[in-house]
Amino acid sequence: MKEAKITITKPDDWHLHLRDGNILKEVLGHTAKRFKRAIIMPNLNPPIVNLNLAQNYRQRICQAVPEDMSFEPLMTLYLNDQITKKDLIDAKESGIIYGVKLYPAGVTTNSKWGISNLANLYDIFSEMEKLDLPLLIHGELLDDQIDVFDREKAFIERHLESLVQEFSELRIVLEHLSTSEAVDFVNSASDKIAGTITAHHLLWNRNKIFENGIRPHNYCLPLLKTEKDRQALLKAILRKQSKFFLGTDSAPHFASQKESACGCAGIFSAPCALELYTQIFYDNYSSYSLDDSNYIEALESFSSFNGPLFYKLKANKETVTLIKEKNFIAEEYPVANEKLIPLLAGKSLDWKIV
Repeated sequence: MKEAKITITKPDDWHLHLRDGNILKEVLGHTAKRFKRAIIMPNLNPPIVNLNLAQNYRQRICQAVPEDMSFEPLMTLYLNDQITKKDLIDAKESGIIYGVKLYPAGVTTNSKWGISNLANLYDIFSEMEKLDLPLLIHGELLDDQIDVFDREKAFIERHLESLVQEFSELRIVLEHLSTSEAVDFVNSASDKIAGTITAHHLLWNRNKIFENGIRPHNYCLPLLKTEKDRQALLKAILRKQSKFFLGTDSAPHFASQKESACGCAGIFSAPCALELYTQIFYDNYSSYSLDDSNYIEALESFSSFNGPLFYKLKANKETVTLIKEKNFIAEEYPVANEKLIPLLAGKSLDWKIV
C-alpha cells in the first residue's frame, strides 16, 4: 500500500518568476513554504542585465520573505546584445549569480530585449564556458513560418544542436521542456545538458487550453503540447533520470492581463506546486517505473537532488512532510486592486503540506 504520509528533503525550484512590488510580496510566501531555494528569472521590465540590478532585486526578494520562513534566491542575468565579458566575470565572482538566461527576442513575457542572433554572442558563450556559468534557455524559435506548436523542436534543430557541439563544456539547462523531441535531445546529450519540467506540462495536454472555450489561465509558453509529448515528460521524470529536475515556471499575472484581448502567457502554480508534483508521482509511478524503487525516491530525486547536483550545490538539510488529505485551492489571491488566479483555482488536490 502506498504511504499516506511522506517526508522528503526540502526541494528547490529551478525556474521561478516572482515579478516585483506588490506581486512579489504576495507570491513569495507560497514558494518559500514549499522550496528552500529558487532560480529567479530576470525578465522584469526593465530586465536584470547586470550584477548591480541583480543585487538590488535580490535584496527586495529577501526583504519580502515572511519572517517565519527561510528562503534563498539564486539570481540570474538576462542575456542581451550589450552584455560584456566583465559582466560575466563580475557575476561569477559575486557568488549570487547562478546562471545567465537566454530569451529569443519576442518569444515570451518581457523578451523584447532578448537575442535575435545567437552567433553574435559566441564570444560570450565561450567566456561562460570558461567561467563555468550555466546558460539557461527558453528554447523556442520565433518565426512566422514555423507552427507555434513546433517552436521548441525548431529551436533545438536550428540552434541548440550546434551550440552544444561548439561549446561542449558549457552547462546548459533547457527550460520548461514541453515536447518528446526535447526529452530525447537532453537524454542523448552529455551530462552538461539538463532540463526542467513544470507541473502543468505534466498535468495537461493542449486540449486544456480550449476546454469548452478559450481558457486564458491555462495559457503558457511554451504552449501545452500533445498527449504523446505529455507522456514523454512523465516517463522522463518517473524513471529517475538525473538529467531532469523540478522547475515550476510559476508565472503570476494579474487576472485582467490574462483575461484580455491579448492575454499574457504564464501559469501561477506556486500555491500548490509541490503538492501537485507529489500527486503526479503518486498517481503515475506504477505505470512508468522501470526499476524496483518507489515513487517517493523518484519524487525526491527529481525535486530535491537532481537540481543541486547539476548546479554543483549541496542538497538541503531541511525536510518537508506531506499527507494524503484533501487540499482545496483558493479561487483567487487579491493584490491591491487586482487579483491573481492560481493553477487549479477552486479545485482540490489529494496532498497537503503539514
